[in-house]
Amino acid sequence: MVVYASLYPFTGWRVQGVSPLAFLQAPLPQYWTGFDIASNLLGYAPLGFLLSLAMLRSGAGRWSWWLAFALPTLLSLAVETLQNYLPMRVPSNVDFALNSAGAAAGAVLAWAMERVGILRRWSLFRDDWFEPTAHGSLVLLALWPFALLYPLSVPFGLGQVWDRLESGLIALLEDTPFLTWVPLRLEAPDPLSPLAEAFCVALGLLSPLLMGYAEMRSVVRRGVFMLALFFCAFVAAGLSAALTYGPAHAWAWITPQAALGMGLALLVGLSVLGLSRRLCTVVMLLVLAVSLTLLNQAPDSPYFVQSLEMWEQGRFIRFHGLSQWLGWLWPFAALLFGLRAVARAPSVTTKIPP
Repeated sequence: MVVYASLYPFTGWRVQGVSPLAFLQAPLPQYWTGFDIASNLLGYAPLGFLLSLAMLRSGAGRWSWWLAFALPTLLSLAVETLQNYLPMRVPSNVDFALNSAGAAAGAVLAWAMERVGILRRWSLFRDDWFEPTAHGSLVLLALWPFALLYPLSVPFGLGQVWDRLESGLIALLEDTPFLTWVPLRLEAPDPLSPLAEAFCVALGLLSPLLMGYAEMRSVVRRGVFMLALFFCAFVAAGLSAALTYGPAHAWAWITPQAALGMGLALLVGLSVLGLSRRLCTVVMLLVLAVSLTLLNQAPDSPYFVQSLEMWEQGRFIRFHGLSQWLGWLWPFAALLFGLRAVARAPSVTTKIPP
């Protein structure tokens, strides 16, 4: 993810005839923004944190901090050097310093949390709340709010990829006999009705909710998780709207259709609190299948297309592709995860304790 954000859009490579490391001794840039400082500082903090945590858990001991700092620093040096060969990117010694500082901050945070016992308490919490097999699902659930940051034509409607996929296939197969193999839509699809849009909003919330239910150990824990997920969804959708249209429009996405869909998802979430873990996964697969079918048969609105242009041409240019890929691929990764979970041998436990 760091490499993607640092080298996007990966096109126009050229040699400028300057030393690749000349940026290290260049004067400090005269202009920079708070957004650039925050993104470069915070972008490497999770990397330093996760590396330090992994090395602490693997018994690296006192070397964990140094390695967690040195490896991201070398990575930052490598990508800043490669930016010499990209016309849309400018290597910067300030960016390099901020990246290194962010990695150091993340590594120190992991080391401090380990020293005071926070990570041990998290392990106990995880063992108490989640099934032992809850690995991939926790990663997907952690990525879900970030996938919502990219503008969506339907709130929480991840996985709407057919329009882009169709145009990409046409461009790739143009002037070849294989173009006839592409199932092109001869007429523009009709937009979703308000009721269908509300239904898609509900499905978009139910898929991660059911994924979490399948890993929870009790009904009470499921209820707490449902409230936490709705809160994260509300915040992520508001942040996405604020970044796209401005802070004054942070809650513009709360239309009657969105409110109806959220209410429907809440009612369904309450009604399925007692489902078995295996049945939760099966229902999640059905929800994802229906959601992807409806969303990919609907067109994008002109207002939504304009919001994409704001992301792709504005200050989010280095991040829009990454967040877009998260929004595209999350439902399909969840489908693969669910199919794998259903294919496993069923658990002996059939009832969820209160």
